[in-house]
Amino acid sequence: MPPSSSPGRTLDPSSGRSGLPLGPDDPRSLGGYRLLRRLGEGGQGVVYLAVAADDEDGGRVAVKLLRGGAAATPRARARFVKEADAAREITNRHVARVLDTDMTGDRPFIVSEYVPGPSLQECVEEDGPLTPGGLRRVALRSAAGLAAIHRAGVVHRDFKPGNVLLGPDGPKVIDFGVARTADATPVTTGGAVGTPAYMAPEQIEDEPVGPPADVFAWAGTVVFAATGRPPFGGGPSAAVMRRIVTRPPDLGGLDGELGELVAACLDKNPAARPTARQIVRALRDGEAPAPRPRPKQIPRYRWRMMVALAAVVAAGFLLGFLL
Repeated sequence: MPPSSSPGRTLDPSSGRSGLPLGPDDPRSLGGYRLLRRLGEGGQGVVYLAVAADDEDGGRVAVKLLRGGAAATPRARARFVKEADAAREITNRHVARVLDTDMTGDRPFIVSEYVPGPSLQECVEEDGPLTPGGLRRVALRSAAGLAAIHRAGVVHRDFKPGNVLLGPDGPKVIDFGVARTADATPVTTGGAVGTPAYMAPEQIEDEPVGPPADVFAWAGTVVFAATGRPPFGGGPSAAVMRRIVTRPPDLGGLDGELGELVAACLDKNPAARPTARQIVRALRDGEAPAPRPRPKQIPRYRWRMMVALAAVVAAGFLLGFLL
């Protein structure tokens, strides 16, 4: 992608993602890093723009202060170190690199590459959907970043337009604060992490979460970039998640090769979705993903839908009989 982050938008690297001033409760430093301002805040913590205290060149980084602080259990800290170490092995140019971590003090944090540019979310909200050429570039390069993440054995778990930054060197995937190694204990909705509009059915329905959930989120992100809205609409989180589990996606006119690929990635059965690597091959080389075999066992969320439907039908018959 050329230096402009999207058609019609010129990116000034010195002013992108300027953030907000530090508040009275924000720390002024973490470890060897001096915090300059807030870049954003989410369920996992606050992200700051910072510089290394001993860096004479003033090279900027993003520092994410994790919630929990001193209350984090030793097990949680050990797990985070393992996950952060895995993320540091990712060197793809379409992924913001994790540079440092500190879990020894009362305020655990991670340090990653700072990308001077707006997010895909901001770009589309301000300038509208991407042009076909810009959309394909963002789709391909973000998928390449996702494939690199999965090769490292990491599942992102919160892939969304806000976590794709459009920098001078093209799109980069950010935010591994909620990432999890692929061999970790499956995450369920009891501790679910993610953004409802881009969560896969298995994240919602208490199923094991792996790379296919990221692929589902990638497809939703592409739909947003093409149309300005996610494939299952907006509104209350509960309503959005119900539509994700029970209704087909609305691609908003996204068709052709990319539309077919996105539709396959939004399959409610995670085993039927292409892998991130297959997405890259399809977009880069025109190599259509081979159909993936569906498991014989019906996923639990499908059973629940079937049981609920049967219960409604039975209740209707019973009511009719009593009347």
